[in-house]
Amino acid sequence: MKTKEYHIISAFPKILESYFNDSILKRAQDKKLIKIINHDIRKFSKDKHKNIDDTPYGGGVGMVLMIEPIYLAWKSIKKKKKSITILLSPAGKVFNQPQAKKFTDYDQIIFICGRYEGVDARVDNIIDLKLSIGDYVLTGGELGAAIVIDAVTRLIPGVLGKYESTEDESHSKKGVLEYPHYTKPETFKAGLKKWKVPKVLLSGNHAKIKEWRERNR
Repeated sequence: MKTKEYHIISAFPKILESYFNDSILKRAQDKKLIKIINHDIRKFSKDKHKNIDDTPYGGGVGMVLMIEPIYLAWKSIKKKKKSITILLSPAGKVFNQPQAKKFTDYDQIIFICGRYEGVDARVDNIIDLKLSIGDYVLTGGELGAAIVIDAVTRLIPGVLGKYESTEDESHSKKGVLEYPHYTKPETFKAGLKKWKVPKVLLSGNHAKIKEWRERNR
C-alpha cells in the first residue's frame, strides 16, 4: 500500500505538531501508512523581510495572505497524479464522513490554510475544492486540516488496531449514530446516586443486546 501524504501549507507550520505526534496518527506514521508534512509559507516568500501578507486592494480591515508564496509552496509539493488541493474556508462545502471516505482514494492531499482576513482569491486557480468544518469562523485553517487528516486516516486499512473499528460507528451509514457504551464498574456511586449499566448488556443474550443497541442509536 502506498503511503498517503498530507501536506499542510501554513503560516504557523508547528502549530499542530503535538496532535500529530501522538496516539493513532503517530502509529499510522510509524507504520508508514501516512506521512504528514508541514510547509512554512515564509520559506517561499521572495520578500527580503519574508512577508507573506499585505493590505487588501480596495481597502478594508486586516491583512490578506499573498498568492505568490502560496503558489510557490504548492508548486513545489504537487507531484503525484492522484492529488487534491483543498482550501480550508468558511465558504466551502461542509466536511462529512462520506467526503472523508472519498479522500482515501487520493495519494496526496494538499491543504492551504488561511489566516488573518483570508487568502488572495487567485488561489482559486490552483485548488480543487473549498472545504469547511462548520458554520463558524476560526483564526486559521490548521485545525480544519487536522480534523480532515484525522477523519481520513482512520479509514485507511491497517490504521486502527484490534479493538478499534469504523464499521459500526457514528455516520458509518447515513443517519446512523453509534449506540451507548458502558464498561466497568457495573455500578458507579456518584455521591448518594448509583449509576448502573443496563441489565440487558449483562444478560449474555446477544439477540436482545443487538435489539437494545439498535433501539438506542
